[in-house]
Amino acid sequence: QVQLVESGGGLVQAGGSLRLSCAPSKNIYSINAMGWYRQAPGKQRDLVATITSGGSTNYADSVKGRFTITRDNAKNTVYLQMNSLKPEDTAVYYCNANLRPSWVTKSHTDYWGQGTQVTVSS
Repeated sequence: QVQLVESGGGLVQAGGSLRLSCAPSKNIYSINAMGWYRQAPGKQRDLVATITSGGSTNYADSVKGRFTITRDNAKNTVYLQMNSLKPEDTAVYYCNANLRPSWVTKSHTDYWGQGTQVTVSS
């Protein structure tokens, strides 16, 4: 069973930076889009940023100019560089990938990571 493994969360002061990483737990046949979502306590899970296999990106308005999503296709890894962090960025951040685990799998499916906590203190 494929899992998405996230790392890089933690506690940081406002104005600081963090870098999140996410990769599948084993080799994957194919990955389409990858992305990051976040969920604050009592709120719904919202899109933060996505990136296609070709490198096209999309960002939530609230993070434009502060966050950068990139991916290393050779490593099947997606990153989220978060700069100028604000207390309102505090949330659990979830990695998402639309992937096909093996050649015998007929289609791509969305997978989610377990989530990593990001806390920004004021």
